[in-house]
Amino acid sequence: MFFGGGGGDPFGGMGGRPQRKAVDTTELYKVLEVEKGATKSEIKKSYYKLARKHHPDKGGDPDTFKKMSAAYDVLQDDEKRAKYDEYGLEGLEGGGGGGGDADDIFSMFFGGGGGGRRRSQGPRKSEDVVHPLKVSLEDLYNGKTPKLAVTREVLDGEAKKCGGCDGRGVVIQVVRMGPMIQQIQQHCPQCSGGGYAVKTKRERKVLEVPVEKGMKNNHKIPFRGMADEKPNMEAGDIVFQIKEKPHSLFKRKGNDLLIKKSINLVEALCGFSFSVTALDGRILVIKSKPGEVIRPEVSEGMPHVQCVENEGMPMHGNPFQKGRLFVVFSIKFPESFTLKEDQLAMLRKVLPPAPALGDVGENPEEVDLEEVDLKSFGQKSASEASAYDSDEEGGGQQGVQCQQS
Repeated sequence: MFFGGGGGDPFGGMGGRPQRKAVDTTELYKVLEVEKGATKSEIKKSYYKLARKHHPDKGGDPDTFKKMSAAYDVLQDDEKRAKYDEYGLEGLEGGGGGGGDADDIFSMFFGGGGGGRRRSQGPRKSEDVVHPLKVSLEDLYNGKTPKLAVTREVLDGEAKKCGGCDGRGVVIQVVRMGPMIQQIQQHCPQCSGGGYAVKTKRERKVLEVPVEKGMKNNHKIPFRGMADEKPNMEAGDIVFQIKEKPHSLFKRKGNDLLIKKSINLVEALCGFSFSVTALDGRILVIKSKPGEVIRPEVSEGMPHVQCVENEGMPMHGNPFQKGRLFVVFSIKFPESFTLKEDQLAMLRKVLPPAPALGDVGENPEEVDLEEVDLKSFGQKSASEASAYDSDEEGGGQQGVQCQQS
């Protein structure tokens, strides 16, 4: 059927060309807040800016972030962008969009069905296969592409509709229970619920898994359509899930790294200098500032912490920006040492003066300090005190007894 009608010009007077329904080719650009003629560099810059704002880890809306990611996947690909600029989202059918599944991007922007048009469901998809991938912190910092071998089931020959269930995958079993008849639906035993009978064979594939700089723990790297093949179904995905290995020196949180550094009293008072081997092999020399004093605590229960900017983990998607390297200090005090009088005098001269004793009255009593475990605070019982007093008084002698008549 042609536009124009009435049995006249079948092309509606459009110079021999059929009319085409107007489509929206601006929606994806609006999502990324760029003009339609924006360069790839401008699109990338705007996407990273919006991603930092709307990422779910930052409290952003997950659906908004998914839309942005899908739009970016289309517009940063020249072929997909050309199709979208001419035909809109419908032009992505077959070619895929936002990772290869046009249905996904349609549902994101229109709640299913491109532009309000009912779309066919297509074949079902088999189960995804998830493999944990243990990765060192060094590889997450520098990036790596390991080669991993996987084995999957693939169809061997043409699939035929199962005669036992006529391709439905289920059969109805009639069970008589006394005067009643009950129908029970169950998987077809001939095809195990698949609806088709087919031979399969094992196939070995070597996949190159791109571990990108800055990826985080549990990040998923999918390989579309690489799971087991099943009759009348689209193959699912093989998904590698990052599992970050613990590191002997660095602790990671987000894009920041943390190390613990113990220094002695001289370093805390007079300055320190130490080296750290970064995750990319560089040697970092960390020094204190002149006149800086490292304290045991900055507040009750809070250790002294400093950081080095831009020496943390690279940010995924923008590895030129990095997090921070945090240094948590602890001070190791000398257990015991003896200073001569002239040394004490020198310390009193350079250190802040001790507070004065103040008024202690006419007859102050000097007491001695002893080492004690704080866990024993409040645990000395009255019985222990009585036994101690009894020993002091020569205990063991029977006291005077008094009887009441």
